[in-house]
Amino acid sequence: MPWEYGDSSGIIDKWAKKYDIDIEVVQINDYIESINQYSAGAFDACAMTNMDALTIPSAGGVDSTALIVGDFSNGNDAVILKEKTSIEDIKGQRVNLVELSVSHYLLARALDSVGLSERDVQVVNTSDADMVAAYGTDQVTAVSTWNPLVNEILNMPKSNQVFDSSQIPGEIIDLLVVHTETLDKYPAFGKALVGAWYEIMEKMQGDESVREHMGIASGADLARYESQLASTKMFYQPGDAVEFVHSPELKKTMADIAEFSFDHGLLGEGAPDAQFIGIETPAGIYGNAANVMLRFNPEYMQLAADDKL
Repeated sequence: MPWEYGDSSGIIDKWAKKYDIDIEVVQINDYIESINQYSAGAFDACAMTNMDALTIPSAGGVDSTALIVGDFSNGNDAVILKEKTSIEDIKGQRVNLVELSVSHYLLARALDSVGLSERDVQVVNTSDADMVAAYGTDQVTAVSTWNPLVNEILNMPKSNQVFDSSQIPGEIIDLLVVHTETLDKYPAFGKALVGAWYEIMEKMQGDESVREHMGIASGADLARYESQLASTKMFYQPGDAVEFVHSPELKKTMADIAEFSFDHGLLGEGAPDAQFIGIETPAGIYGNAANVMLRFNPEYMQLAADDKL
């Protein structure tokens, strides 16, 4: 929604004009399809999570750079049970989720927290578009999903949140990912996007009408949108995002995600181990330095922090 607001308000056009380029913003309602199209080269940049950046474009041989680290989920992703009240109660249940997504990763972390594993449940692949309707049936008793679906499901009878992303802070990260080749060739593209983003962040933080616009554009309203923001750790200031990217914890988080991804066959058929794909962070490279396909580059956010855009 920040990108939608930036587009409709003219902020993105303003920054594009500053750098003498054109930027077209396209909203695609199917999240995974948007990443697939980015990976196929239809788009130069795409909003996605850190795990999906690794397992879709990077695992497919598309060298990508995390240009903007926007936030991390701090409760926006959750495991919900019908009638049951603790994560231990999930044992033996069928769990509906978008398979091999961050919801799957969240489930694995939730199970691990109580000494269970995926062998103790049955995962049922369900698209995000179908999740709420599926939960409304008697057959579905457990889901792992993200907002705004979490809030919708929790408003349904007998729903109990038993685990959420606030219990694994800093692990589910929202990024703007750009083709590294495009960024290297057109640094003005990166500067325009980052400049626009932090202008949007300033307005989003300081103007309730901007957040109301985003809420309505998302199909909700101000109250529901702000409830999602309350469970999101936003990096409104570029310096905070830069500090987060420089933390050694990011490298550790990506190592954990790479291990999960390898265990689930998400790094490609030719991947011999979790370190097959190199992930570059300021704290160092995790994995194969000769096969770096995902790069956390704080250079452009630092320019914003230094007011040099």
